[in-house]
Amino acid sequence: MRLVVGRVARAHGIGGEVAVDVRTDDPDGRFALGQVLETDPADRGPLTIERTRWHSGRLLVLFAQVPDRTAAEALRGTLLVADSSTSTATGDDDDFWDHDLVGLRAETADGAALGVVEDVLHPPGAPLLALRRPDGAELLVPFVRAIVPTVDLAAGRVVVTPPDGLLEL
Repeated sequence: MRLVVGRVARAHGIGGEVAVDVRTDDPDGRFALGQVLETDPADRGPLTIERTRWHSGRLLVLFAQVPDRTAAEALRGTLLVADSSTSTATGDDDDFWDHDLVGLRAETADGAALGVVEDVLHPPGAPLLALRRPDGAELLVPFVRAIVPTVDLAAGRVVVTPPDGLLEL
């Protein structure tokens, strides 16, 4: 399974560096010197990390294949991906891959169907489960223990205990 570990936001400076929106819990490992990352779209990579540094809260990366600002600008919006088999387990029972959650049934504690998890979004703050309701509407549920106390991968479901008003949004 391919995991998105970052997204190229924009070029930085004239030397080919790019600012990357990090989407991994292990940026030091995923963006280590010499690491090779696949890309989406695939024709923009693979890319080999030559140098990284943090600047104003954002990771700046220089790839060996990107010699200048023009080449860096061409990468804008590119997803940086890695194979999930190269990931180390955290040992935390509350850690889930997004692709493990997609497709799970969402239901209330009393078993009422809320829909199916279609996507996991990662805005600033807590992740959101994007549920497709039985009527076709989308429902965004904060993926926090207080609202989603149970993730049962074996049973193919998540239990949602929505606060007042969440289901009416």
